[in-house]
Amino acid sequence: MARPDPAITPDIVAAHGIKPDEYERLVALIGGRTPTWTEVGIVSAMWNEHCSYKSSRLHLRGLPTAGPRVIQGPGENAGVVDIGDGLACVFKMESHNHPSFIEPYQGAATGVGGILRDVFTMGARPVACLDVLRFGSPDHPKTRHLVAGVVAGIGGYGNSFGVPTVGGGIAFDPSYNGNILVNAMAVGLARTDGIFYSKATGVGKPIVYLGSKTGRDGIGGAAMASAAFDDDALAKRPTVQVGDPFAEKLLLEACLELMRTGAVIAIQDMGAAGLTSSAVEMGAKGDLGIELDLDAVPCREPGMTAYEMMLSESQERMLMVLDPAKQAEAEAVFRKWELDFAVIGRTTDTLRFVIKHGGEVKADLPIKELGDQAPLYDRPHVEAPKRAVLAPSDVPAPMRDGAALLHLLGTPDLASKRWAWQQYDHLIGGNTIVGPGGADAAVVRVEDGPKGLALTADVTSRYCAADPFEGGKQAVAEAWRNLSAVGALPLALTDNLNFGNPEKPEAMGELVGCIRGIGEAARALDFPIVSGNVSLYNETGGRGILPTPTIGGVGLVDDVARVARSAFAAGGEAVLLVGETRGWLGQSLYLRDVCGRAEGAPPPVDLAAERRHGDFVRALVRDGRVSAVHDLSDGGLAVGLAEMTLANGIGVKLDTGALGGLPSHAALFGEDQGRYLVSCTEAQADAILERAGDVPVDRIGTTGGASLILPGEAAIQVSEIRRVRDEWMPRFMAGGMAQAAE
Repeated sequence: MARPDPAITPDIVAAHGIKPDEYERLVALIGGRTPTWTEVGIVSAMWNEHCSYKSSRLHLRGLPTAGPRVIQGPGENAGVVDIGDGLACVFKMESHNHPSFIEPYQGAATGVGGILRDVFTMGARPVACLDVLRFGSPDHPKTRHLVAGVVAGIGGYGNSFGVPTVGGGIAFDPSYNGNILVNAMAVGLARTDGIFYSKATGVGKPIVYLGSKTGRDGIGGAAMASAAFDDDALAKRPTVQVGDPFAEKLLLEACLELMRTGAVIAIQDMGAAGLTSSAVEMGAKGDLGIELDLDAVPCREPGMTAYEMMLSESQERMLMVLDPAKQAEAEAVFRKWELDFAVIGRTTDTLRFVIKHGGEVKADLPIKELGDQAPLYDRPHVEAPKRAVLAPSDVPAPMRDGAALLHLLGTPDLASKRWAWQQYDHLIGGNTIVGPGGADAAVVRVEDGPKGLALTADVTSRYCAADPFEGGKQAVAEAWRNLSAVGALPLALTDNLNFGNPEKPEAMGELVGCIRGIGEAARALDFPIVSGNVSLYNETGGRGILPTPTIGGVGLVDDVARVARSAFAAGGEAVLLVGETRGWLGQSLYLRDVCGRAEGAPPPVDLAAERRHGDFVRALVRDGRVSAVHDLSDGGLAVGLAEMTLANGIGVKLDTGALGGLPSHAALFGEDQGRYLVSCTEAQADAILERAGDVPVDRIGTTGGASLILPGEAAIQVSEIRRVRDEWMPRFMAGGMAQAAE
């Protein structure tokens, strides 16, 4: 016997995250009657922050999203850019932060599964994944458990599905103690004439449920992702989905085969808010109504209610609108792959979202107001106060430069993350040209080549906290540099905007400031943002995370045989520094981790210079004039040089003149932006210096030997650099016991 629905009370409404004014709006939309239990669940799912972007939509409208190569910008499952020869790159980034804190393995695994579906929903075959992870302080009692579970979940799903995980990053900060970040990016390839969209067209068309069965896992997941954590966070385990990568692989192949039949009118992944969001989005985009009969939904658990089916976030499911003339052909494809295929509804001309179950109407709502006309807020926000600029003389050196370098290389943020990426299969598929640690961006071959895609994802959160506008600019500029450093033409961006509680003016100010900075940089660099995700309410116990607008970038490589790596390739080569060094130590890792100070303004970003320098370096790579390239970021010049010695064990001697009259620690560890290190033959060095024009380029050293020699310092063996950098993470993950890195 069916369970009766609960009575709708103010407590029920509040528990669903629906504000009093939103409830009043809902009641008005349905003619003044009390909403049903299922309607409350549907509205909770569609009007929460995760699905409606009600706090951010107003500001996101200012981002540049168009360009000559853009086929599809924001608003679809993923962005699409033209890469020539009839091919398109399809990509997006999304978060699975709250679920990964509660249940790290499944949270991370289903985050990977969800972003992969976003890509193949568009008709693309996934070719690579990246992940950007942020954890709390290493000495927090939960951090090691969370790192282990998240890394295992990413590897477990990606490896089993068969897509290489080729890049990303891991960093630590106490602000993430109660709210980690798991941002997953997926990239795929499709034919430009074979892109599929979610906009439903045509009245009376069948709506078909595809994939795995619906269960009770993940119910309320989207709502959970739109609320701050409290002391009961771990009690929310039932809202975390459970993934099956092998079922997803079958779903991929079945969808791609079905797409080739011409039967698909519209397709939407059942991601956040499951059947509710997928159906609403398809209908609202197409100015159509949707009618569903839940009696036809394949369920794996008995007695599921309409509320549960509509809000379940069970994984590996799709919703399609199909050409009725090809319904039998479509069903045969899915039966062949042993996946569920069920006609569960139809499109209508009513602009209503009608849900039936057991012969009763469980919901009857206006569809546009659920979807693209959901609530929109212009929340109060305050600009972060400007930090004072620190001069190099304001930061005395507490230790010698060589000791400071080794100390930095052994800190959690700069230590090698090999322990993590060795658990990911980054070679599966056979098209990975540059994987984790090989260069500033990963590179995967496009089909049989010679073209390739360069991929990167990262953000410097401490810059964004100190100055959201400059931090947003820097995140985009860093992606530009990473792609340029391997010789790729930057094409487009995706973002994952992770912030605290938008109802707090300070946190909302961080979001607004970062979006402004991202937009300015993207416009200046012709680097449009074609997809993305906003994750707000990343807060626990009233404390928000550092503002973390993760930026993912995609670039095009003309010939993968000419990609630049970051490791010195030979001894006796000249080392050149592209860009100007002023010794900027404000918000640097040197200031934080060596001096124990978190002060000052972050380094400013000159976007015109970024463009000139990136274009210059890219041309050097394309023309085969350089043997190695590495952009400078965290830790500055000294850390960049040390990293270039590692892969091939080739050392370098830095000239005294490289310090430029600055205090040595400022020249070596300052984090001035827009800079690259390049190595090349002596003959090429002269030619590069001659052609530099208005790009500042200086010769600063020579490669050779097996040690790094800084001015006035004893030589540091490359083997010692490797030992210090490699030992931290394995030792940490072993619970503090010393352990070899390899």
